[in-house]
Amino acid sequence: MKKVVIATRESRLAMWQAEHVKALLEDRLGWQVELLGMTTLGDQILDRPLSKVGGKGLFIKELEVALSEGRADLAVHSLKDVPMDLPEGFALACVLEREDPRDAFVSNQFASLAELPLGAVVGTSSLRRLVLLKAMRPDLDIQPLRGNLDTRLRKLDEGQYAAVVLAAAGLKRLGLASRIRSAFAPCDMLPAAGQGALGIEVRADRADLVQALATLAHQPTWLAVTAERTVSRAMGGSCSMPLAAFVTAGPGHALQLDAAWGDPVGVATTDGAALPTPLVQVQQSAEVRSFDEAEALGEAVAAQLRAGGAVWASNAPAA
Repeated sequence: MKKVVIATRESRLAMWQAEHVKALLEDRLGWQVELLGMTTLGDQILDRPLSKVGGKGLFIKELEVALSEGRADLAVHSLKDVPMDLPEGFALACVLEREDPRDAFVSNQFASLAELPLGAVVGTSSLRRLVLLKAMRPDLDIQPLRGNLDTRLRKLDEGQYAAVVLAAAGLKRLGLASRIRSAFAPCDMLPAAGQGALGIEVRADRADLVQALATLAHQPTWLAVTAERTVSRAMGGSCSMPLAAFVTAGPGHALQLDAAWGDPVGVATTDGAALPTPLVQVQQSAEVRSFDEAEALGEAVAAQLRAGGAVWASNAPAA
């Protein structure tokens, strides 16, 4: 019996994800699996937006150290938290079937975004959600919201926000679907690249793991998130990039890739206020049967975004 160790963050959602993968490895591959819980730098820095302290890689660096030192064999991540390019020596060995990719509107008083009063305070630290919310409701007061899922819900329940926007997948995985007052249609709130999908990371030299984990992969999800993540990579994407990218599967092998980019700073007015700039939105479809074709679709969409005025991440203003 093969024995492996999964490195995971210690938040309740991360532990659920690790336990989910543990069960798959035990049931389908007959492995003996242990969990190595860790606190990452991203979990510790809660007073500043991720875009100002190093990005989403802060959630996985300590896990990668455990892999490199041999203390763990694999790490489980929410794919939207995984940087587009992994450090040298690491590989994404498997992407599992996607959970609900939509964003969820969560509030104790209001049933939907449309019901919020003028100037209501909404919590999110995602620049993507900020620009999309501002495009729908320029009057809203969007305030930072950091912490794990339970912390974010607690801050809502304490009355710090009229509503918060969270990933539906995380709420459903933790049995908190009842907290969702409404789910945003992707056409209104386009999800982040990889949202709702889980990825398994290993050392690139662990051919035994790469081969075995490939049997657990959900190929339609993997192709879809490859196209989405390629848009982000081509745009220099990170958490400092106000970018959305989402694939919808069509008949046969057709994939439709929608992407949107917005300026989080907005345009200053004479009275000192800032109006949101129009979103740059593109859509393209293609037949996708391979990772190369998925990447080609993502590259084409990124080129359309740049042609429409979207700014590559290294040239974007600090936010």
